[in-house]
Amino acid sequence: MEHAGSIKLTTFLTEKQIQEKVRSIGAALSDRFRGKDVVAVCVLKGSFMFYADLIREMDIDIACEFCGLSSYHGGLRSTGEVRLTLDLNSPVRDRHVILIEDIVDTGLTMNFLKAHVEARKPKSITTAALLLKPHALKVECPLDHVGFEIPNDFVVGYGLDYQGYYRNLPYVAQIQSIN
Repeated sequence: MEHAGSIKLTTFLTEKQIQEKVRSIGAALSDRFRGKDVVAVCVLKGSFMFYADLIREMDIDIACEFCGLSSYHGGLRSTGEVRLTLDLNSPVRDRHVILIEDIVDTGLTMNFLKAHVEARKPKSITTAALLLKPHALKVECPLDHVGFEIPNDFVVGYGLDYQGYYRNLPYVAQIQSIN
């Protein structure tokens, strides 16, 4: 089993690029939801940095919620099986829900989450993803806000991990090699 020290990384998105995009998405969400009852949902674990930065850029009153989903189970590729690891604690019925995800690759996780939340009868569901891998999509998955479209490479940093490591990087990096 590889460990964090044996991986070579190349910076793909700088901290500055990420923060500029987060500000832009935050302003758009603020304009859209000003004066409305909004719940921002962080998809754990990978979205926590994007979520924290994004909600600080939103100049509106929001309630914060968290849910956990997993489809990677420690590997480099999605298994295709989505598991709910932590459910929402608060009702979202008749509220505007913003689902905040770190990365959409196959589309399976986001579609699972949208269906899961839709069953709770929110007033609306809006999606925001920092990263989208359009060439990895296995199912159609429309998104409202996308920070960056990236190639179908494995990336880490800014909340994204490999076997639990690299979440703390303030930038996004591609894994070049695993020794």
